[in-house]
Amino acid sequence: MNPIVENLVSRKSVRAFEDKPIPEDIKKEILLAAFHAPTAGNQQLYTILDITDQSLKDRLSVSCDHQPFIARAPMVLIFCADVQKWYDIFVDSNCNPREPGKGDLMLAVEDAAIAAQNSVTAAWGLGVGSCYIGDIMEHREEQQKLLHLPRYVFPAVMLVFGYPTRQQSERQKPRRFHFSYIVHQNGYHRMEGSRLRQMLQNRIGSLSYEAWCRAFYLRKYHTGFSEDMNRSVREYLENFKHGGSSDAGKTG
Repeated sequence: MNPIVENLVSRKSVRAFEDKPIPEDIKKEILLAAFHAPTAGNQQLYTILDITDQSLKDRLSVSCDHQPFIARAPMVLIFCADVQKWYDIFVDSNCNPREPGKGDLMLAVEDAAIAAQNSVTAAWGLGVGSCYIGDIMEHREEQQKLLHLPRYVFPAVMLVFGYPTRQQSERQKPRRFHFSYIVHQNGYHRMEGSRLRQMLQNRIGSLSYEAWCRAFYLRKYHTGFSEDMNRSVREYLENFKHGGSSDAGKTG
């Protein structure tokens, strides 16, 4: 297998780290990989927040669904979808720009996510583990104040990095679905009934299809976390469209 592909296939989420800092040169390589990710129009529609203050890590570990391993991570990066800086450039250069729209935001989220994944892949190749923290979107209002985010900056992706413990290194990576269920030829082919059951066959174990799906539904889909995240993102998009406070991220 090609070593790059092998790196991508072997990478898994790491939530327990050795008590060992990430050297600055390694950190710079991880960030360099992020900077060189594909980006729309070479705009780099993201800003990366390097969280080095321990008290801020502590607060993020609480606001991001009470996950203590966030506070213990040697490196924490937040990839913000940033439409603000180009809007400010256009205002400053007398372009009389339109207000940014949802399409601009979605493009910035895409840019931020691609850069984040580049950093994850580079880190794994350097022996550094990582874990995505989707909870950064859950209480977006709180994060916005905590991180001083202006109106057109959205906390899209949070990552924690560190050297994996032995247990984490040896832990088996969860199995992925077979190609045939994920890769559709020339258009979307909706699956039903037996096809859906076949897709989940290698995950269900000894449970019935219905029991496994019910448990997963309650753990991942019908939860306070998902409801809060949907509410938070919905409200942000509504303010984005209708023009909320232009300085939502400022604090006293």
